[in-house]
Amino acid sequence: MAMSTSYELVGRTRQKSRTRAALVEAARTLVARGLTPTVEDAAAASSISRTTAYRYFPNQRALLVAAHPETEAASLLPVDVGNDPEARLDAVVEAFTQLIADSEPQQRTMLRLSLEPDAPLREPGLLRQGRAIGWITEALAPLRGQLPDADLDRLVLAIRSAIGIEARVWLTDVAGLSPADATQLMRWSARALYRATVRET
Repeated sequence: MAMSTSYELVGRTRQKSRTRAALVEAARTLVARGLTPTVEDAAAASSISRTTAYRYFPNQRALLVAAHPETEAASLLPVDVGNDPEARLDAVVEAFTQLIADSEPQQRTMLRLSLEPDAPLREPGLLRQGRAIGWITEALAPLRGQLPDADLDRLVLAIRSAIGIEARVWLTDVAGLSPADATQLMRWSARALYRATVRET
């Protein structure tokens, strides 16, 4: 990724930003169809030369990581959310579950790729990289000092396990819930975990 990043920062940066965005969008479109796009596939789909595409993404893994739907969001908190931890958590969980719902085909493909033994995204944590954990931790930041660190960390992990694509797949494919009901149950689970932890502590 270092080679790609340094290339993008030198000269004609706006044009390079547009080119990179086109490659990422092409990869996401292909992923939404259940495919595992290579750099060449994304180049062809976006009418960009293979040579140019490789300047941005030196390999398939770098492309797929960039194409993951969660990549750009640094925070899911609204600007005016305030300091109430439950309200902050509700806002983050609502935004995260909506992101999962909106990008479910891509999320399912990425989940499959991360589980296949010989896939380019097999490396543990490569796709997730703690983004959802970071968003939930940020939401619950006002609890730091009120809850023991171990309890707060456990709560963050429990909420993450209840609201990701893994939970959605189980709720819809195994439990037979509709997508809307699955989303509502994931949000309810996050709130229930939060309230149970606060009561216990």
